[in-house]
Amino acid sequence: MRCFVAVDLPAEIKRELPAIQQTIAMNGLKLVDPELVHITLKFLGEVPEGRVAEIREALARVRFSPFQARIKGVGAFPGRSIRVIWLGATGSFEELARAVDTALEPFGFERDKRFSAHATLARVKDLSLSRVLSDRISGISDIDLGEFTVDRFVLKKSTLTPRGPIYEDIAEFRASQ
Repeated sequence: MRCFVAVDLPAEIKRELPAIQQTIAMNGLKLVDPELVHITLKFLGEVPEGRVAEIREALARVRFSPFQARIKGVGAFPGRSIRVIWLGATGSFEELARAVDTALEPFGFERDKRFSAHATLARVKDLSLSRVLSDRISGISDIDLGEFTVDRFVLKKSTLTPRGPIYEDIAEFRASQ
């Protein structure tokens, strides 16, 4: 089972995404379905189904306080040859990702060396578009979609299909009060 740990964006922010995506849309770019846009804390990859319950129990022990987050800015990875276009995310995501890493370490998952809180808007299939995309991104680079409270994270299952991924929530974990 292909799994990852994420923070979902609130509906009011997801409603803003199609307009932003239209600004960058072109052939050679695969836009992420706005309903599926999220902030990945940890990608687990293929997990044996028999281990999912243990992983869920480990994640249930992660303690974190609710925190304010902001979705602001549009940028790209890795640099000159753009492969991913993202929305920036600020808040205590790094601390939460570190706590998730620590909880999952006994299962053999490697710690992420570099964590950058972001929500993927699009993947670039044609690298020759990088220059044009850079110009389009610069026009919306300072966009601010506002704040929300992060008070939960989710273990998700991802099923890849020709039409795109299908995400299914396996378990939700709430902040300690």
